[in-house]
Formats: sequence, structure tokens, C-alpha cells
Amino acid sequence: MNMLLNPPLLPVFAGLTPDLVEPALDQLLAAHREAIVTLADQAAPTWQSLAVPLEALDDKLNAAWSPVSQLNAVMNSEAWREAYNACIPKLSAFATEVGQNETLFRAWQALHDAPAFAELTVAQQRAVKNALRDFRMSGIGLPAEKKQRFAEVTEALSRLTAKFADQVLDATQAWSLNVTEAEQLAGLPDNAMALLQSLAEAAGESGWRVTLDMPSYIAVMTHARNRELREQVYTAYATRASEQGPHAGQFDNGPLITEILALRQEQAELLGFAHYAALSLEPKMAESVEQVLAFLHDLAVKAKPGAERDLAQLREFARSELDITDLQPWDMTYASDQLKQQRYALSQEDLKPYFPAPKVIDGLFAVAQRLFGINIVPAPELESYHADVSTWALVEHGEVRAYFYLDLYARAHKRGGAWMADARVRRRHADGTLQKPIAFLTGNFNPPVAGRPALLSHDEVTTLFHEFGHGIHHMLTEVEVAAVSGINGVAWDAVELPSQFMENWCWTPEGLALISSHVDTGEPLPQLLLDRLFAARNFQSGLMTLRQLEFSIFDLEIHRQPGIDFSGMLRVLEQVRDITSVLRPPQWNRFPCSFTHIFAGGYAAGYYSYKWAEVLSADAFSAFEAEGVFNADTGRRFRQAILAQGGSRPAAELFREFMGRDPSAEALLRHTGLSEAVEAA
Repeated sequence: MNMLLNPPLLPVFAGLTPDLVEPALDQLLAAHREAIVTLADQAAPTWQSLAVPLEALDDKLNAAWSPVSQLNAVMNSEAWREAYNACIPKLSAFATEVGQNETLFRAWQALHDAPAFAELTVAQQRAVKNALRDFRMSGIGLPAEKKQRFAEVTEALSRLTAKFADQVLDATQAWSLNVTEAEQLAGLPDNAMALLQSLAEAAGESGWRVTLDMPSYIAVMTHARNRELREQVYTAYATRASEQGPHAGQFDNGPLITEILALRQEQAELLGFAHYAALSLEPKMAESVEQVLAFLHDLAVKAKPGAERDLAQLREFARSELDITDLQPWDMTYASDQLKQQRYALSQEDLKPYFPAPKVIDGLFAVAQRLFGINIVPAPELESYHADVSTWALVEHGEVRAYFYLDLYARAHKRGGAWMADARVRRRHADGTLQKPIAFLTGNFNPPVAGRPALLSHDEVTTLFHEFGHGIHHMLTEVEVAAVSGINGVAWDAVELPSQFMENWCWTPEGLALISSHVDTGEPLPQLLLDRLFAARNFQSGLMTLRQLEFSIFDLEIHRQPGIDFSGMLRVLEQVRDITSVLRPPQWNRFPCSFTHIFAGGYAAGYYSYKWAEVLSADAFSAFEAEGVFNADTGRRFRQAILAQGGSRPAAELFREFMGRDPSAEALLRHTGLSEAVEAA
């Protein structure tokens, strides 16, 4: 019996092999199609007769697919990739087919129009309205030939975006540099040298192995005194999956970008939108593309004086202290770290011994307990899929209310970046039982080396808190309708609110006291280092803000210009840099070719969501600043207004419920030091 056909309540990985995936999916989709025919053909559909059985079908499909998707991302192999890529077009075609099923659409519309609709819960009503919106965005109103074309475009996009991600992973894994002379790596700390040595040993090499995986890349770019080495590694990283660099043309995503942009534009036009950016914003919190661009450009104006000051100071430091007279992009991270050490006597390496992963994890759980009244305990009943992965349960009043997997460390054949994905969603079964939410929390942090605990940088600690914020949004929902439970149904430009909100506790004395202690002595983070960390918080905040704004404006601009191709996209990027860049990357830099967020993820014409939600999260945290960072009542209010509601109500309404007013950017400008920069300018 194929284990994916009847997924158990808790995911099972033992015995889950790639050869099971496509046959199971074929059977599940066939059963789904057969059931839809019956469910759609109802004279007077009700919530119980239509929505409940459809939700059960969708949940069964998700329960089968979610472990497959996760394993393809974190334990990628040729077999898993083939199985995954064989199924993606089928899932896409099925989703479009359902979205264009006129009989099913009429059934949902009848449910909406019936007098009994008024008696449904807020969450149920929201789910019905969202379903009707999704039908419209799937082309339900199109004539037959345009419906067919929309389906073809959607299937092609799913295939191309999956290939984009594959080629980024392949390009990242393809490049490495074997270093046999230690002096070539002068400046790297002992723990980084140990990591590179372990990578060499794993590859059957002597010496040290530099790769483009994030722990290795960051170590070299931050600490290597060898400028030629930094340039070599930067060049390989900045040209991944492109027609430039050491693997020029081998994994080239340039042609895919042209195809993806063209197909997205066609998709938008089929649905009556002028461009894909307008289509993307349809279900989001923001009102229009123009509103978002105005927001981003206003932030750029506020950030640029600070960024110009940051760069001028860095150039002078590099010239006078490092003998670098022509500061280049591959010098930026190294010179910045050296300047930070001089100015604040602080570097990430100073902090790492105080952030051993076990302490950080325990402290993170303690923060969650104080804020939201939950306990987090090991969950041996939840089966892991890799020795690196730990499993946990959220417990409240003695009962488990959710589970999650914690997969923190970089390793071979694992997709880069950090993310949260759902394995199960909270929902009420037809028999009255409650399904508990389960989340995958994934990172690519510095792994343990030589039997010692992993030592995290403060940046990695912040990333962990960020992903955990997504996790608690998924796991602390009280909504029992899957379509709007947890992060489901949440406007994409508000979904980053809980994640960025949680980052704030990495910047409070109270939070840091819980998540830090010396790996060997157990001593707390010294007040001197704490003071230096806070003093350095806004170090180069202007430069960092402009970098994020460059990504956001670029993303929107390329998705609102019909007919743009790869070369046109590069021209747009240069135009955006006229606004956002104070030190231009080289002409051969091809960061868009590995920009998976927008070309292989869910952020197309939506990358601005990070900055948009940053305003919301900083503003929400200001309530804790005023009332106490561990004020239980404030935490309870945030949990009830934001986390518990999921997507059952509009994000703007929930924010007003928590804060008692509309959002303000004042807290964000204050936290990043940009308000002072604006006043100084």
C-alpha cells in the first residue's frame, strides 16, 4: 500500500521514497476529480455539503505533498527532483482545472447567495469569498479558448519556476575552491577554518574547501584578508545561474527569466489587468502598485543620505586602514566588519561563542512562553527525516496544540535560505475532531563542527526568530477552517508581520538574557558586548535599507512593463540603481538569475512585503516598548488579534484591533536610525 494515499495524522518519512510520489499523486487527483463532479452538482449547497468535503480532499492532498516538497528542498537528489518535477505540472493543471470549473463555481456562488450564508462564522464567510475571488483569478469568466490558454500559461510557469530553483541549487553546488595553503585563508576564525576543513574532508580533499553555501560564503567575504580570494568567491556567487562567471551558460536562468516575465504578463492580460504587478496586488493589503511605489520611493529618499554617509565613511576607512583605494563590492562585507570592529570593538565572531544553538533555541522557546503562554517540549512521537532535524510540540494547559520540525543547518543538497512551510493545517474534521497544525522550520546556519555545538551569528539568531514568527502564526491560530487558518488566506504583504515582529526580541536586553550564554563557561553576554551590540545596531542601516528597496522596486518595475526581456530587465535594474545604489555592482553581476524569491517563490511583484510588513511589525512592537517587552497582557492581545485570527479577517482590520489605530512608519524610522539621518540631511 502506498503510504501517501492515506497520510497519517503525523507525517511519516520512514519508507517514503521518490518512486511512490507520482503514482500516489495520480490516484489522489483522480479521486479528487471524481468527488468534485458529485459535490459540484448540488441543487442547494451548504457549508457542510460543499465546503467541508472539499476541504477534506484538499487537506489529504496537502498531507501527501508537503513532505515530498520538503524533502525535495532539504535532501535534494536526482530521484527526488525527478519525482517532484514530474508532479508539479500535474498539480498546476489540476489547480487551474478546479479554478475554471464552472459547475463548482456556481455551487460556491449559490452557497454565498443563500440566506444561510449570513449564519456562517466569520472564518467560513471569508473562506467562501476568497474561493470566489480565486475562481475569478483563475479565469472562470474567460471564453473557452482563453481558459485553455490560461491553463497552458499556468502550467508552463509552474514548470519554469521549478527549473529556475533547480538551476540555482545546481549552480551553487557546482562551484568550489580547494585551498591547500592556510595563509590564503588568513583572517578566517578558527570555527570557519574548521568548517571549511570538514567540507574538504567530506569531499575527499585535503586542506580547506570553499563553497557558495551561505556559511562558507559569508565566512570568506567577512574575514578573508586575501582580496583576490574575496573577488573570486564574490564573482562565482554573483554570477550563479547566468551567462557570466566561471560556469557561464551552464545553468543559465536568463532565458527562463524572459519566459517567466512574458508568461506572467500574458496571464495578467488574460484576466484583464494591465500588467502582472496589478494582478499580484489584487489579493494583497496594499491598494495599488502606485501606492506601494510611492511608499518605497519615499523610504529611499529617507534612507539615501544615511547610505551616502555610510559609504563615505567606509571608503575613507578602507583607504586609510586597509590600503584599499578603489573600494569594490567584494570589499564591502570585509571592510564593513573591520570598520565595525574599530568603531564598536565588535564583530560577529565576538558574539558567536555567546550564541550556541542549544541555548538560543531554549531561549527562543522561553520568549514564546513569556509572550504567549505556551510551553515547547521535545516531541519524540513526531518522526524526523534527518539526523540534524529535531521535533517539538507546543503545549498549552497540558495538551499538545501543534508540532514543528527544526532543520537549522546547511548541508549538501539542501536549498539555500530559510523558510517556514506547513505540513498540516489546523482544521475541524467532519467527525468533530481537531487536526493540529504542524510546521517545517528550515534554515542554513553554521553547522556544528568537531563535536562542539553550532555557534550562531547574531544575524542567524535573528533569522531563527523570524522563521519562528511564521511558525507561531501557523501554529497559534484558533481558526478551524483550513482556507483561512494560520497563514492561509493572510494578505501576502501582511504575512511577514509576525516574523519580523519576533526579531525585535533579539534586540532587547531581556530577550538577549534568555538566548545567550558562553558556550564553554555559561557566563551571560557581558554588559560591554551588549552595549556594543546595541550601539552597532544601526551600523550601515542606510546601505542595508537601500539594498532591500532596490530588490523591492526592481521586482515591481519588471512586473509592470509589458514585453520586457532579459536585457530589458537589466536596463530596468540599472535605472532602479540610479535611485537606490550608492556603490554600483559590476556590470557582470547577475543577482536576478538567483533571485528565487520572485522567480521561483511566492514573492513575484510582492518582495516589497518585507518593507511593508516591517512598518507593521515595528509599530506593533512599539506597544511592547511602552507596556513592557514581556508584558503578558500585551502578548495576549497580540496573540488574539493577530496570531489567532489567521486569514479570517482583513489584515488592516486586525492591526487596528491590536493597536487601536492605523499603522505608522515612525517606529521603523526610529528603530533603523533613519529619522535622525533625515533630520541631519
